[in-house]
Amino acid sequence: MFDRPCSKVGCSRDAVSTLTYDYADSMAVLGPLSLSREPHTYDLCSIHAERMSAPQGWQVIRHQILRDMDSTA
Repeated sequence: MFDRPCSKVGCSRDAVSTLTYDYADSMAVLGPLSLSREPHTYDLCSIHAERMSAPQGWQVIRHQILRDMDSTA
């Protein structure tokens, strides 16, 4: 889709999600892959996105795209 690799060292899988940290609010936000690379975000493959954790005491927000379940309409 955007042909960007996962940001994790040694991982060559395609990125599917973008991780952003909000240090002021102690929050990690994981969402769909951003349209372009941003300097303070991390693009993650599906495996690393699923395993992602935040520092103790931080809130984790996961945004997911919901697909239309009725493809026959």
